[in-house]
Amino acid sequence: MSAQKRGIIKRVNSMLAKKEISCKELTQKYLDEIKKSELNAYISLSEDEAMASAENVDKKISSGEEVDVLAGIPMTLKDNISTSGIETTCASKILRGYRPIYDASAWKTLKDKGAVLLGKTNMDEFAMGSSCENSCIGGAKNPHNTGYVTGGSSGGGASAVAGNIAAYALGSDTGGSIRQPASFCGIVGLKPTYGSVSRYGLIAYGSGFDQIGPLTQTAEDASIIFDAIAGYDPMDSTSNPNYEPNSYESLNNDIKGLKIGIPKEYYDGVDEEVRKPIEEAMKVYESLGAKIEHFSLPEVKYTLPVYYILVCAEAASNLARFDGVRYGYRTEHYKDINEMMCKTRSEGFGAEVKRRILLGNYVLSSGYYDAYYKKAQNLRKVIMSAFYEAFKKYDVLLTPVSPTTAFPANKSYSNPQEIYLADICTVPVNTVGIPGISVPCGFDSKGLPIGMQILGDKFSESKILNVAHKYEIATDYVNNKCLDMGVRL
Repeated sequence: MSAQKRGIIKRVNSMLAKKEISCKELTQKYLDEIKKSELNAYISLSEDEAMASAENVDKKISSGEEVDVLAGIPMTLKDNISTSGIETTCASKILRGYRPIYDASAWKTLKDKGAVLLGKTNMDEFAMGSSCENSCIGGAKNPHNTGYVTGGSSGGGASAVAGNIAAYALGSDTGGSIRQPASFCGIVGLKPTYGSVSRYGLIAYGSGFDQIGPLTQTAEDASIIFDAIAGYDPMDSTSNPNYEPNSYESLNNDIKGLKIGIPKEYYDGVDEEVRKPIEEAMKVYESLGAKIEHFSLPEVKYTLPVYYILVCAEAASNLARFDGVRYGYRTEHYKDINEMMCKTRSEGFGAEVKRRILLGNYVLSSGYYDAYYKKAQNLRKVIMSAFYEAFKKYDVLLTPVSPTTAFPANKSYSNPQEIYLADICTVPVNTVGIPGISVPCGFDSKGLPIGMQILGDKFSESKILNVAHKYEIATDYVNNKCLDMGVRL
């Protein structure tokens, strides 16, 4: 396996163990490159914490103490993942100055293993968006062409990994927010099964849809990080108590005889430049002994409206707590508490967040609850059943991540629905609660990356990571942009 396809985590771990570089030197390299970068990938840096963690790892290595494979690896977190004492804003004016008093479980696990936190990355405000432009500091830029978006909402993390100014990132995925930016930026993005990774400390957008997952350069790296952060957490009531991940051990399993389903509805309206590389990927899998079969999954066409009704309803409830009373931004001039709350929320939230709160309150209101919210919940069950039936026939499904490659930055849309349609291939995964991974499979005529999506049944991360890994090994695809920019190892 080439060094590039092997992933960055094992390479850095080997360099640190052999003392080819100290963790402090490596961390400083990343911090220096971040400061020079024009990608706007980071909202804030945590230099003091990073250097202290790096020094601690160096001491352990020097004393001969065994350290975890993730110890000393410089990484980053999306700015909606809580970090004790470190500002966490969700890229929103309303949370400026907010410093949590506890760590999110996923981050605490990595911190305990010796991970080095470089800083918090840019995102769409409260994870609402598909471009990373709905941010109070402006959008992150795509390393392949800075005139194009990174995708959203975990766009800052994707930009940092693709630009090689972080070894890996943790993002959150509510309707494609890990997979779509991974596809647009030419890296790997894993959205785990709902309940496999603790949501404790993740500032909620849609509690029934959100999941934390890794953004990495390879499937191997994604596997290592997933195995580290997945598992039962008593602090999260939706965490599965019976799940013990071991995806890394399955990375080299043979896929001969694997049944790959191709749901034709996913390919309707997809750009030809996106479709062709995925069709070439199908041939790669056939050459490895997998069986490709096209089939119909008509229930997919209902997923987008179901998703936006339900997730906006949850957002309206979750974001009610941001009112200027307890923390974050508060308006300066008001007569009474009601005016203070109204003005604080009007001034503190961006346009897209306010739009989704209004939509959520509308579908939950008297007279519309049965017509919209209840009907969407019933349809969600129908969609779930359709996917479960599909996985009785197929081991995995292979689909596009997005109908197009990254779109130009600052593109104006006359209707918000135009941008919502960018999520059409990703939202089914969150609606059903299954895992999905975005894997780079080529470039379009403008040099922008194209990603394919591998979907599996619940808690089948080992399977989809192995299928992704097998494709990487069998092809010549290497994300050279990761090697050309940022830190060079």
